[in-house]
Amino acid sequence: MAIDYHEARADLAAALRWACRYSLHEGVDNHFSMAMPDDDGVVRGKRFLINPHGWHWSEVTASSLVLCNEAGDVLEGDNAVEETAFFIHSRVHAAMPNAIAVLHTHMPHATALTLLEDGRLEMCEQNALMFDDRIAYDDTYTGVALDAAEGDRLAAKLGNKSVLMMASHGVMVTGTSMADAFNDLFYLERAAMFQVLARSTGGRLRQISDDVRQTTRQQLATERPKVAERHFAALKRMLDSEEPEYRQ
Repeated sequence: MAIDYHEARADLAAALRWACRYSLHEGVDNHFSMAMPDDDGVVRGKRFLINPHGWHWSEVTASSLVLCNEAGDVLEGDNAVEETAFFIHSRVHAAMPNAIAVLHTHMPHATALTLLEDGRLEMCEQNALMFDDRIAYDDTYTGVALDAAEGDRLAAKLGNKSVLMMASHGVMVTGTSMADAFNDLFYLERAAMFQVLARSTGGRLRQISDDVRQTTRQQLATERPKVAERHFAALKRMLDSEEPEYRQ
C-alpha cells in the first residue's frame, strides 16, 4: 500500500487530537507513530513519524511531528523524541514492518485490566469480540522502557498479534493504517470500559459459545476495516471543520 507522506502527517496529528478528545491520553506522555517508506518507497520500519516530546496532544500539528530513523536521528522537525517513545516504537516498527501505525497509551479502562492478576479482556461482548485472538499479554512489568532491549522484549511479546496488554502499564495497538489502529484503540477502550463497569456490580460475566465466537470473528474480519475507514474519515472531517490547523 502506497503511503502519502503529507496525508500520513495529517492522519497522525488527527489521531493524537482525537485521542485527547476521547481522554485516551495522559498529560504530555504516551506516544503514537507511523512507519514511513525508505527512499525506494518500501516500508522497512527504519523511518517513522512520532509525536514531539513535551507537546500536549491537543496542540500537535502535522508539521510539529518528528521524522526519525532507527538510530534515533531526527531527519525532519525541530522537536525531540522522548526516550521511551523511541525505544518502544523503533523496535516494534523494526520487528513488524507491516505495523504502519503503533499507538501506546495508558487509557483508563484498558489499563485498569492490566492491573488485575491474570487480567484479560473477556470475550463476552460484541466490542470485545473485535479482538478475539488478536491480543497478546505481557504479564511481567519490568520498569520504564529506557533501552532497546526492553523495546525488543515488547516487540517479541506482541508477536503476530495486533494488541499488547502490558502488565501494570498500559496498552499498545498496531495497525496496517492509522484508521485501522485508531479504530481498534477506540473500541478496545470501550470494551474494557464495559467490562470494568460490569465487574463492579459483582455479577458474573456472560459466556459466549465457541461457535458464536468463531462466526463473529469471521464477520468482524470483514466488517472491521470498513468501520475503521468510515470512523476515521468522519473524525478527520470534524477536525477539518473545527480545528483545521491540525493539518498545518
